[in-house]
Amino acid sequence: MRIQDSIYGNFTLEPVLAKLIHTKPIQRLKNIHQGGASYLVNPKWNVTRFEHSVGVMLLIKKLGGSVEEQIAGLLHDISHTAFSHVIDFVLGNAEQDFHEQIFEETLMSSEIPSVLKKHGIKLESILPIEKWTLLEQPLPLLCADRIDYTLRDLAMYNMIPLDKVSSFVDTLRVIDQKICVESIDAAEWFVEAYYREVIDFFLHPLNVYGYATLTDILKIAMDKQIIQLNDLLLDDFTVWRKLLNSRDDEVLSKIRKLDKKVICDEVDYDIHQKKKVRIIDPLVLVGNSQLRKATELSSKVIELNKKALEKSLKGTFVRVLDA
Repeated sequence: MRIQDSIYGNFTLEPVLAKLIHTKPIQRLKNIHQGGASYLVNPKWNVTRFEHSVGVMLLIKKLGGSVEEQIAGLLHDISHTAFSHVIDFVLGNAEQDFHEQIFEETLMSSEIPSVLKKHGIKLESILPIEKWTLLEQPLPLLCADRIDYTLRDLAMYNMIPLDKVSSFVDTLRVIDQKICVESIDAAEWFVEAYYREVIDFFLHPLNVYGYATLTDILKIAMDKQIIQLNDLLLDDFTVWRKLLNSRDDEVLSKIRKLDKKVICDEVDYDIHQKKKVRIIDPLVLVGNSQLRKATELSSKVIELNKKALEKSLKGTFVRVLDA
């Protein structure tokens, strides 16, 4: 199977990966938006978990990861609920990891184990998914998951040009099973890009408003048993249709309010929201094999991190405009 990606280029996939892409859990991700409520307040914010999952798989492949780690990359988001991380706000889950809690159950109840078996791959060679060091690393390190959602969102939303993305990807290296960049310039570029994602996009007032409003909608709908928690294991469009068809005045009134305009206002605000603090400090290759933190080499990265931390801890204050 040949596949083309706007960020990483053209690839030929192993048969097991081609088969997995066509399974129901992966295809379902075409209707799960990466940004949760974002597409409801701005239709252009429409990157899906499917695009991201395929992208993570391809980045791992590009970096020389094994077929097993490519499989892990493709599968890592299959347990995301409808509207992605909005469910964490609905459930009051501060760690924002509900999808991780239900990952193994989602995997085992699907056709994926049988597909792996038919291709001679043992499920235990894939699990636990957290063992894959190219796929996942704790902050502040780089990993394929973190790199892809940053580059993909920003490129698709025209916040960074594709040629700059391609140039950055070409600087990525793997040393001791960790992803690093080959220059401090590349590290500084990515740190700036990353904070456009987690500060300018995740904490954009319209994005925050969308999250807060959809959280209220889902809480009301669940309290009234219009939807059940299990319904969120379907997809965005199916759950949204249920909400629209509910004919519940309170739910429909809240849905109409998604069209409101908002501004930042730290004094006179209607919503204050914080999201998970995300600070990045890429490893930089110095010489042939030495790895150094970007903050050890760049005062610019130190300053960017300081500002991002301050903003993350403060959160976003949103005032909803009447007009």
